[in-house]
Amino acid sequence: MSILYNLNQINATSVCVFVLFSFSQEACCAYVLMVTAVYWVSEAVPLGAAALVPAFLYPLFGVLKSSEVAAEYCKDTTLLLMGVICLAASIEKWNLHKRIALRMVMIAGAKPGMLVLGFMCCTVFLSMWLSNTSTTAMVMPIAEAVLQQLICTGLADSHNDSETAEAPEDDGGTSYSQYPTKRDHMICKCLSLSITYAATIGGLITITGTSTNLIFAEQFNTRYPDAKVINFGTWFIFSFPIAIIMLILTWLWLHFLFLGCNFRETCSLSKKRKTRREMLSEKRIHEEYAKLGPISYPEVVTGVFFILMTLLWFTREPGFVPGWTSLFEKKGYRTDATVSVLLGFLLFLIPARRPFSSSSSSKDDDPLAPMITWKDFQRLMPWEIVILVGGGYALAAGCKVSGLSVWIGRQLEPMSGLPPWAVTLLACLLVSAVTEFASNPATLTVFLPILSALSETLLINPLHTLIPATMCVSFGVMLPVGNPPNAIVFSYGHVKISDMVKAGFGVNLIGVAVVMLAITTWGVPLFNLTEFPTWAVARNVSGSL
Repeated sequence: MSILYNLNQINATSVCVFVLFSFSQEACCAYVLMVTAVYWVSEAVPLGAAALVPAFLYPLFGVLKSSEVAAEYCKDTTLLLMGVICLAASIEKWNLHKRIALRMVMIAGAKPGMLVLGFMCCTVFLSMWLSNTSTTAMVMPIAEAVLQQLICTGLADSHNDSETAEAPEDDGGTSYSQYPTKRDHMICKCLSLSITYAATIGGLITITGTSTNLIFAEQFNTRYPDAKVINFGTWFIFSFPIAIIMLILTWLWLHFLFLGCNFRETCSLSKKRKTRREMLSEKRIHEEYAKLGPISYPEVVTGVFFILMTLLWFTREPGFVPGWTSLFEKKGYRTDATVSVLLGFLLFLIPARRPFSSSSSSKDDDPLAPMITWKDFQRLMPWEIVILVGGGYALAAGCKVSGLSVWIGRQLEPMSGLPPWAVTLLACLLVSAVTEFASNPATLTVFLPILSALSETLLINPLHTLIPATMCVSFGVMLPVGNPPNAIVFSYGHVKISDMVKAGFGVNLIGVAVVMLAITTWGVPLFNLTEFPTWAVARNVSGSL
């Protein structure tokens, strides 16, 4: 294996030298794109390391100057992500996420169907603002505690209450193979899978919900600077109905697959229909919530910042009325990142202790300790994703400058006879298949320039293909390697790969169908998809020159 690896390295170096002295800029850029894509798909090196390939190959090939490549690695979305991570660090530090999750589950109740729906709703909500991976890692221990209570109560019942069963301690993902009944095992499967799917659905709703949304937003705004159509508000208006429909259909699909069709039995809110085990599960949830104590001052501050950030994002440029940016004389200077970084910075300044508090503190307590520290921020900040996204921007810039995008568009001209919906459907199916085996950000980074060039060549509004492809790239839900939330859920041992494939295939089809429904109905007036926009015409003309 080591000999083959060394031979591959020698061949790659030889090809690199050959391309350097023999081919045009388009060929050099294509080579860089292919090398980076191979490293991303194979994961022979870390994704962040592979994203640095354009940083040294583009200058060597004369495609972009080193200073120009470096500028691509830190964009507006990087600052946006940093501000959001500051808020996420505060949410985690003060356990606001746990309070929200437990409260929503308490409202839903302990009936299996309603329990699954309750966990899905709270996971979707949290995943709108936190990363899918962080959300899954937060919610799964809570769900596991409920499931272990269910298992232990079932074991006690099977022994005719002859002995008291204590819930096993949660050690961060230990799997238990003994289930009282097959139905209990099915409940564990259903609840576990519902959390990873709900995290994926929640990540679709906001432009900051997942890294692929940020990659799309930055690449789109860089390629089409005159298009002022993608912001927090327009994305939310388009994606929120998609998430609601997907949430309901995914819940129904999982319920049918694992719990059957007796919704009256599994979803009843009547106390008369609750079994002893369900009442004990509810008791466990209430006990976990009671451990949090009364809501604290830092939780209140975090909640206020959360609401304030959302409102400022929505009202910056809502579209149908003038936003708060119209109050400034100079236009175009303030973005969603401005709000994000400002509020994130304030979290480092505001003390976590209530002002004028009369409560005494120990000698180790600092009365001026801030809401979050730099260590809290560093613990959550995904620097690898930042570099990965920057590598994607660098690749896109190289494709534009070298003329590779125009060349790719010309090769795709035979597809001009297809209607827009067919082109979009093919793109959705392709990216959703590839992302099962490659990382979501890497897949989208490779496909965005190609789909942009295709749309320009076929005179289709680029948003008609780019938005659905961006959403469908998140549907890598059939395998544990598809995305980190899948791996987290799989590690708890309740589901097998066959369970994930069977359930994930249905969720994948649901996702593609709902996204296609959205882009052909309410997406049309929202983004004016019936016309080839002037901002794309300008890009197409300049690219052809």
